Amino acid sequence: MKIDILLGLQWGDEGKGKIVDVLTPHYDVIARFQGGPNAGHTLEIGGSRHVLHTIPSGIFHPDKINVIGNGVVIDPLILKKEIDKLKEKQVDARQNLQISKRAHLILPSHRLLDAASELAMGEYKIGSTLKGIGPCYTDKTARNGIRVGDILAADFREKCLAHSREHLRAIASKGQNPDEFLIDGITLSEYQATWFEAAEYLKGFQLIDSEYFINEALNRGMRVLAEGAQGSLLDVDFGSYPFVTSSSTIAAGVCSGLGVAPNRIGKVYGIFKAYCTRVGSGPFPTELLDETGEKLRQNGKEFGSTTGRPRRCGWLDLPALNYAVMLNGVTDLVIMKADVMDYFEQIKVCTRYAFKGEFIDKITFESVSQPVDPQYETLEGWNASIRHLVAENELPQLFRDYIAYIEEHIKLPISILSLGPGREHTLVR
Repeated sequence: MKIDILLGLQWGDEGKGKIVDVLTPHYDVIARFQGGPNAGHTLEIGGSRHVLHTIPSGIFHPDKINVIGNGVVIDPLILKKEIDKLKEKQVDARQNLQISKRAHLILPSHRLLDAASELAMGEYKIGSTLKGIGPCYTDKTARNGIRVGDILAADFREKCLAHSREHLRAIASKGQNPDEFLIDGITLSEYQATWFEAAEYLKGFQLIDSEYFINEALNRGMRVLAEGAQGSLLDVDFGSYPFVTSSSTIAAGVCSGLGVAPNRIGKVYGIFKAYCTRVGSGPFPTELLDETGEKLRQNGKEFGSTTGRPRRCGWLDLPALNYAVMLNGVTDLVIMKADVMDYFEQIKVCTRYAFKGEFIDKITFESVSQPVDPQYETLEGWNASIRHLVAENELPQLFRDYIAYIEEHIKLPISILSLGPGREHTLVR
């Protein structure tokens, strides 16, 4: 048995959580392979909206196993709050959530480092969610991190406090006063107190060697879906560096983030919006700073599910989409939020860029670090509601033309159409 992958092909916020929830009945295990609480996977079930940050999006199916893999970074306090919110919805995560012992922990002082770094960068800041993700991954690669398995050690608290003192010294060495920074409106010591309580709480969960669990599940014929966070254009290697996240968001990240071999990868579901959005700083060639961009934002409710920040909006970017498809070896495309453009008279699509006196259709080192001028083709909008349609032959012809246009340029079929926020607003072709 092979592991299937579901990941984003843009700058995140593509709607991965919803599609994982839709696909979960066809799988036995849902496993997150990277990222942390900077993710915000939104699901709408029975008219109720749910936002997950660290927990895999299959958690609402009690008969499915959900795994937080070794490639994820975890803030125990944020995770506990997420679990508590699930309890309010009669979902008991203790029953079907397992956590890798090799996943790294975000310390409270990582969040201070994150805030201090953004402040020091001024107008050149990355646009961090300030959840401590980057500093935690920095410690991981510097071989100086603390992992979930360390919670079970007798000296766990002392190790964490020693690391925190090092972090505070690093902040002070930059001429900043650590005492001036708050975490979610409270002091470091206040946050640490509840953080340690949350870390103790995690002892009540199944803490596992997830690499063995995943591979043995595949050997037994169980179906496993790997769930990614953020998006391919935020990948630490291939995204719009340095305006990227700190982990590998592409299909290759599954191998290191869950401990599976490349030859065990099966389908790769690549999710993209019918338009583009981005949160935070960084290049965005098709960004619309006009009424059309605002219409996309309002129609699509484009506000960050983790930060609440308004998302930057723009037209679909085919060179960027083709780039992400190439990097991930995508087998199946999933288009999201097409209904947001239901009543647009015209829709533009970027097919190439003008750059240094020539036309290019690739995302090169130079074209990411320097401005490009997007070149558009204009299509006629379908100017009708598609949200409640349940069969492909009910779709407006102009919408079907839009789908065919994308498929022609990407050379892949669009297997799933998301026509609204709910499970029921999904058409599998």
